[in-house]
Amino acid sequence: MPEASDTQGILRQNLIDAGCDQELVQRCVALTQGERTAEVLRILSRHRRTLLDTVHQGEKQIDCLDYLVYKLEKEQHMEE
Repeated sequence: MPEASDTQGILRQNLIDAGCDQELVQRCVALTQGERTAEVLRILSRHRRTLLDTVHQGEKQIDCLDYLVYKLEKEQHMEE
């Protein structure tokens, strides 16, 4: 774990924890060192959208499973 004064280490760890791959981590770190914060913010916004899309896809899959379970349980009760 990076020291509190190690801002680059903290940035790296936060990006890794956010699911960024090594290439994206290196790119963001380089951009922050070059004081190109606006570009980093655009990249992070794009990554966030990708993560959110993944969450939404997972929610749809859960909904499909829930519906299937509901239908199967309903059929099972009708057969009893």
